[in-house]
Amino acid sequence: MAGTTIGVDIVEISRMERILEKTPSFARRVFTEEERLYCESSARPAAHYACRFAAREAVLKALGTGFSHGVGRSDVSVSRDPSGRPIAQLTGRALEIAQQQGIIEVALSLSFTGDLAVANAMGITEAARPKPKETVEDERAVIARSFREARTVLDELERVQDHELISASGEVSIEGQE
Repeated sequence: MAGTTIGVDIVEISRMERILEKTPSFARRVFTEEERLYCESSARPAAHYACRFAAREAVLKALGTGFSHGVGRSDVSVSRDPSGRPIAQLTGRALEIAQQQGIIEVALSLSFTGDLAVANAMGITEAARPKPKETVEDERAVIARSFREARTVLDELERVQDHELISASGEVSIEGQE
């Protein structure tokens, strides 16, 4: 597969809040310990739970499965890299399906407003992965190289000019004597 796959999902934060209040075990059943610790440490836990729930749905849409084909609730979770950026963690059947599709990474973007949590997921294949930028030569190095090249051209012109002057005057250079 060449290219990318995309999934998007929206969750109402107030609905997540009601679910968490009515069914306290919901968070333990659906979210990992890491996710629960992160959400509970925030000022708006329900908003962060809603984002993570939306992220699961968005990832499964990007895989083209939803919660079918043997994919379970714990096969997708949201972690964070050292800079705090959300990252999708795939295990079990979700990981198998991603590998079958050639997906090597699932990029995530999470946002929430007053009452809506939105998640975007993009399944990225090796063919679609952005290539590293070529090393850009330092501006000073470019200028220095340009001056060296110009100096070489000037030296060659001077040598040709000297040779022409000597030839025109009939003088024999020391280099030309045997």
